[in-house]
Amino acid sequence: MKKNNMVAMILAGGRGSRLFDLTKKVAKPAVHFGGKYRIIDFALSNCANSHISTVGVLVQYESILLSSYSARSSTWGLDSKGGGVYVLSPREKDETGLGLYAGTADAIYQNLDFLDQEEADYVLVLSGDHIYKMDYDKMLKCHQESGAEATIAVIEVPMKEASRFGIMNTDENDRIVEFEEKPKQPKSNLASMGVYIFSYKNLKKYLKEDAKNPDSQHDFGKNLIPAYLNDGLKLQAYRFKGYWKDVGTISSLWEANMDLLEDNSGLDLFDPDWKIYTDDASATPQCIGENAKINNAFITQGAIVNGEVSRSVIFSGAQVEEGAKVEDSVIMNNAVIGKGAKLVRCLVADDVRVPDGMKLGKKNSEDILLVSKASIAKAGEDHE
Repeated sequence: MKKNNMVAMILAGGRGSRLFDLTKKVAKPAVHFGGKYRIIDFALSNCANSHISTVGVLVQYESILLSSYSARSSTWGLDSKGGGVYVLSPREKDETGLGLYAGTADAIYQNLDFLDQEEADYVLVLSGDHIYKMDYDKMLKCHQESGAEATIAVIEVPMKEASRFGIMNTDENDRIVEFEEKPKQPKSNLASMGVYIFSYKNLKKYLKEDAKNPDSQHDFGKNLIPAYLNDGLKLQAYRFKGYWKDVGTISSLWEANMDLLEDNSGLDLFDPDWKIYTDDASATPQCIGENAKINNAFITQGAIVNGEVSRSVIFSGAQVEEGAKVEDSVIMNNAVIGKGAKLVRCLVADDVRVPDGMKLGKKNSEDILLVSKASIAKAGEDHE
């Protein structure tokens, strides 16, 4: 058996319904981000940079694109001998028949045979839809030194926002003494990041017990973690100080992209010591026209800009035509902003064409306008 072998399991089956049209045909972790990346690139790159050789990607909703994408182990340098990226979808079993993953804990339970096969000592459970860079090896060392059965990564959030998260209450040694799911009156501001390390032997036992409980929601936060606490097992908090964002809404996805324009946001995609890898398909160079005006923009290869771009992120293959003005916006892959169009505080979905002269978004609005093919079609109908 490999010494201290940690296997990563990335939960990537979410529907991402709060991203509306962006996830109608693709799973949330497969949504594009930051010009040329997909959201799941961050979890996979963190694994590669943390020297984790074996990664399971648990897919479910709209899994075809995500499965074929994730299976390219070499993209993230995870194709070493004895390792790789394994796509794990719900499958029919003799004892259970055919069923979907019933919850986060059930997803791991259904793949205990995979973890047994990989001779896991520790299991790292991750979400495939968060933007952050973390050294999981440091977290494993914390787990081992503390003697905990489970270690949960936490990040300090503003106290006024703590009720939106699962909150970990700890003692003076950061041992978790209580877990509260979205408490109305939180006792601390240590929010769970949805990053867990479990010692496998006990995890396997608790997953089997949870699977037999008809009243369980088979969820780590709602069922497994409380069960560990109720039985007096040691749970340790691992404090993370870097950038982290759950991009589960249009506003948060827009904000994370806009953070790329800020020097002090903590989200650095140019760091040579912690690269974010992606399937960097061949693309033409970016093209900036002679009449283009650009101010503080993040423009990816393959983009063509002939209009004005200010405080915006322009993805691969996107085009901003002459006379168009794009401000405080995110223009995703292969979208086209027609001549004379004006966009403010918008997020334009992949492959959308904004008609010439169309005006979208409001400068002082608190909301971000999602521009999709459906919304463009409706705008055209309303105009008629």
